[in-house]
Order: sequence, then structure tokens, then C-alpha cells
Amino acid sequence: MKEENSVRIYLISSLMALSSAPALAGGIERNPQSMAILFQQGTYLELGASYARPRVTGTLPDVLGGTGTGNVSNSFLSGSISFKSDINDQLSYAIILDQPFGADTLYPSGSALAGSLGKVENTTLTGVLRYRLDNNFSAFAGVRSSWTKGTAEISVAPVLAYALETQRDQAWGYLAGIAYEVPEIALRAALTYNSSIKHTFTTTETLNGVVSNQPFSSRLPQSVNLEFQTGVAEDTLVFGSIRWVNWKQFDITPPAYAASPNPLEENAPRGALVEYQKNSMTYTLGVGRQFTQEWAGSVSIAHDTGNGNPTSNLGPTGKRTTLGVGVSYTIDNVTISGGLQYARISSARTTLGSEFNNNSAIGAGIRIGYRF
Repeated sequence: MKEENSVRIYLISSLMALSSAPALAGGIERNPQSMAILFQQGTYLELGASYARPRVTGTLPDVLGGTGTGNVSNSFLSGSISFKSDINDQLSYAIILDQPFGADTLYPSGSALAGSLGKVENTTLTGVLRYRLDNNFSAFAGVRSSWTKGTAEISVAPVLAYALETQRDQAWGYLAGIAYEVPEIALRAALTYNSSIKHTFTTTETLNGVVSNQPFSSRLPQSVNLEFQTGVAEDTLVFGSIRWVNWKQFDITPPAYAASPNPLEENAPRGALVEYQKNSMTYTLGVGRQFTQEWAGSVSIAHDTGNGNPTSNLGPTGKRTTLGVGVSYTIDNVTISGGLQYARISSARTTLGSEFNNNSAIGAGIRIGYRF
């Protein structure tokens, strides 16, 4: 493989991997927190936006009427901005502003849960420093500042009327990783650990007309990413990733809701509003191809193992398999990359006994990169 060609696909590969990321991932994840920006050459600025439109429908249990839920997942937009530069031959850094977590669920009219909703908003600022070691290895580490807030409502007349509103909370986390590269063949493997981030929320809970303001804590989960790529022929690249997320570490357990009796379970305390039974693994594999000096394309497949059953009524999704295609166009110092994804979402059973089957999501993303 010629060095010029290998370097060219090496530079484009990270954009292709990002543009073919799944439309939906495990838990409340919307962004796999890739460190690909760190490995861009020189000084590089990237703007990104993505859109997803899930279709998640199910059937309520007989005790709640057995009716259809309608589509409970709203469409969403997310954005990002990233900047990478070199300090010297061994040191480089990146700054990333993105929205890696989020949720937006609303039960439409026509069922016993009509008006029930759950919404999580998150923005994260990451700063990371990379140091080149000998023998093609490098190490990197950084800190994250996370801003998160949430809203929830559950309406099951006449059993339950509940609302939760949290103030936006700021908290810190960190990341650390190691990478191995052989630029001549566009080979790179990067392993990243992302710590959990503990938020403590100031809240307002309203339970059947009674208002309380007790704080509670929740952790955005820790995760491990393995991202890899290698050239397999002139102008052809194989890329992929394996991502583990500790979703069993994540729960939303507001005090008033958790302590209230559940008449559907012999008045036992309700416990968590949202929790997951299993950690998730997401596997991604793709092929990228440089067609001309300006044009490149990719195709990928991803599978997420889901979070087990029963799952939250405010996030009723199971395993996911996603197909993605991407294309990029480069002119001078600018690269524009776009991708489309289609995901099949397998069955899920909620804590109330609702059944969700044969669902799907479509997604699209665009990224604009400028090399100084």
C-alpha cells in the first residue's frame, strides 16, 4: 500500500466511523464518546449534527386496558463541536463539546398511560491530552464536565399522578486510554475507559398532589471503548468498535416516588423510576473505501445487546441491530461527511407488564471538518 494512499484513508476513516454510528444505543446513550478526533493530523476543527426518529410502539397489560401505546419515542437532534491540535511532536490535545446522553419519551393520547413522559438532557465538555510513546504507542487522559437535568410524569388514573422536575446539575468525570498505530498501513487500535459521573439533583416531586423537595443522586455509567481500523487493500479500510457500558450502575430513584406504595404489587414500595437489568455491549464493523481524491464511502453494521427485561416504561427498547451507510467529500482543507442508519429494535417488557415488539429507528448525521 502506498504511504500517500494509506495516510489519506487514515484521515478519512474516523469521519466514516462517526457518520455510521447507530441511531440508538443502550440505555439513554446517544453518542459512543469516540476518541477518533485525537488521531487527526495537525490542527483540526469538526462540527457535527445528528437526527434520529425512533418508532417504539407496544401494548399495555390487561390491568391497564390492554390498549396500544402509540409511538412513545420522540425524534431528537444532537450536536457536537470538536477541536484537536498539537503542542509539540509528542503532545497533542482535543476539546469536545457534545451530547452523549439523552431521552425523550411521551405516551400519546389513547391509552391508560397517555401523558406519561420522561426526558433527560445532557451536555458534556471533554478535555483530553495525548502523549506519544515509543514503538507506535501513545497514552491519553482527560476530564469531563457534565451538565444534566431530567423531567418525568406518570399518569395512571386514578392510581397515580406523579411529576418530577430536577434542576440542572454539573458534575465531573475522567477518561484514560492507550493506543497503538502503524500509519503506513492505516492501522490503529485505541482502548478508552470513561469513568462514571455522579450527579446530585435538586428536585421537585409531586405525588398525588403532595409536593416534596428531597435531593437524590444518579450516576451516568462508566464504559470501555475499543476502537480499531486497518487498511486491507489500497484505498480500502476495515473499521469497528466494541463498547461496554455499565448500565446496571445507572438508575433514577427519586425519594418520594421510590417510597410510595404500588397497588399493582401488593403495595410494596415502587423503588426506582428507571433502572436496567443488564449491562450492554455494542459491536460495530464496517468497511470504508476511497473512490477518488475527493470521494469516499462506507458501510457498517452494529449490534447492541440491550439492557434486559423488565425495562423502564420510560425507555421500553430491547436489542438493536443497525445498518449504516456513509459518504464523505473532501475539497482542499474541508471534509463533509454524512451517514444514514436504519435500526431494528427487538422486543422489550416493562415493569408494568407492557409488551413492545417489532420496532425501528432511522437516523442521519452530518459532520464538517476543517484542517488548518
